[in-house]
Amino acid sequence: IFFREFFSTMADEDTGEYHVAESGASKTYPMQCGALKKNGYVCIKGRPVKIVDYSTSKTGKHGHAKAHIIGIDIFTQKKLEELCPTTHNMDVPNVTRTEYQLMDIDPDSGYVSLMTDDGGEKSDLTLPNGEVGDQVKKLFDADKTVIVSVISAMGEEAIVGCKVDGGD
Repeated sequence: IFFREFFSTMADEDTGEYHVAESGASKTYPMQCGALKKNGYVCIKGRPVKIVDYSTSKTGKHGHAKAHIIGIDIFTQKKLEELCPTTHNMDVPNVTRTEYQLMDIDPDSGYVSLMTDDGGEKSDLTLPNGEVGDQVKKLFDADKTVIVSVISAMGEEAIVGCKVDGGD
């Protein structure tokens, strides 16, 4: 009886830890700060940013060259800065860009219906505010076949661009 009770409870239940298997791709990967480049991506304060300015300072009294990184959050467009020794590792987000065909825009909620490559429907994104959103709406209202670019990183997704499909 002791062995059956011992093996029927998992060790993770005691600690409260649950291990979830996902697609196998991690949200970030480490990269040495000195290897980062302008127009690349990095995580600053836990947010995925595109590097717009990168500069290094000479080694100081304690021997570490520092990198000064300025980035723009790829979802909120907020400017973030980081100062980091070039020998230290920083997290770099896995950023993917996917194109979908726009099928419909809900005028009340702002949600869009997109067609995936395999013919399925994706309807969990909203039309962005600003220039990109206005352009998507204008092209869609003109009965054009609109292809939207969706960027995804660290569990977030957003529409970042659009174009008219050449088949029209």
